[in-house]
Amino acid sequence: MLKHVRPALVLIVLFTILTGVIYPFAIWAFATVVVPDRAGGSMITRNGVVVGSSLIGQNFTSDKYFHGRPSATNTPDPKDPTKNIDAPYNAANSTGSNLGPTSQALVDRVKGDVEAFRKDGVEGPIPADAVTTSASGLDPEISPAYALLQVARVAKARNLPEDKLRAFVMALTNGRILGFIGEPRVNVLELNLELDRLTPS
Repeated sequence: MLKHVRPALVLIVLFTILTGVIYPFAIWAFATVVVPDRAGGSMITRNGVVVGSSLIGQNFTSDKYFHGRPSATNTPDPKDPTKNIDAPYNAANSTGSNLGPTSQALVDRVKGDVEAFRKDGVEGPIPADAVTTSASGLDPEISPAYALLQVARVAKARNLPEDKLRAFVMALTNGRILGFIGEPRVNVLELNLELDRLTPS
């Protein structure tokens, strides 16, 4: 029996070292040389200080900034660890809401978000990403339509002409990858950082 067990144990140890240590280290080392920015987490710095990553959204709430899409991430309630409370863009707990189209809680939340836009004077269609969460809850990008929907609010808060701000948003819109993959998108953190350079808050 030992002659059958020994090769199995040797292979387990060998492949653990090969696939669990050597391969990941080799890929990391290769990426660090070829694409160091991406290998390091695509960090964004301002005045020498890391302010975030272009891959992970942040929770902007001020009228002076563009907001990301809703986030369904949460965290344990400090008053009752058996319950969770909303914690938008909590990178330690990436998750979607897992609420389906028949969920009344989802329907009520989306209706509430739409009503909030209407109270702010938004007319016409509201982009889906303005009222729906992403699968990760950490989506760093929004559609150009959702960014443009926010122009009036941000322009008013920063005392900027709306047409200038619209052009600013379009200039920072990323097109489809290779011209045909995905959809045009705007990175919210990068947009807000450039906005602060344009008109310091």
